[in-house]
Amino acid sequence: MYLEHLNLVVSDMPRSLAFYQAALPHWSIRGEGEQNWYGQARRWLHFGDQQFYLTLNDHGYGQNRDLQSNTIGMAHFALVTQNLDALIQRMQQAGFELAHHGAASPHRRNVYYLDPDNYEIEFVEYLSDLPSERNLYD
Repeated sequence: MYLEHLNLVVSDMPRSLAFYQAALPHWSIRGEGEQNWYGQARRWLHFGDQQFYLTLNDHGYGQNRDLQSNTIGMAHFALVTQNLDALIQRMQQAGFELAHHGAASPHRRNVYYLDPDNYEIEFVEYLSDLPSERNLYD
C-alpha cells in the first residue's frame, strides 16, 4: 500500500500550480476538468507523475489553519528530493520564499515552504540509504 495523491482546495489555481511546478518540474498535468461540488462549480486538475499526484481544486475560500496552533487540520506534508539545494534555487527564482529550515540531522536536510494557500510543505533530502539512520528520532 502507498499514498497515491493528496487533494487540496486552493483559492487561485494558476498561482498554486506555479508553486508546485517550481518545486516539481518533472511533474505534469495528468488530467483536468470541471465539476459541480456541493452546488459550487469548480475546476480540478491532477498534477504529478505516473505514481503520485496532487489534486488541485479551485474556488476555495476562507483561511487555512494557523500553523502555529493546535487547531485540527493538516500540519504539513513532505516530499523527498534528491537535490535540496537545486530545489531551493528553483523556488527562489520563481519568487517563493523559504519558510524555515528543519532540525539539524547528520542523515537528512529539510526545509519548509508555505504554498499560496498556506499549506506547509516539507522538502527533505536524505543523506543516508539506511532506514535506521533515515528514521532516527532523537
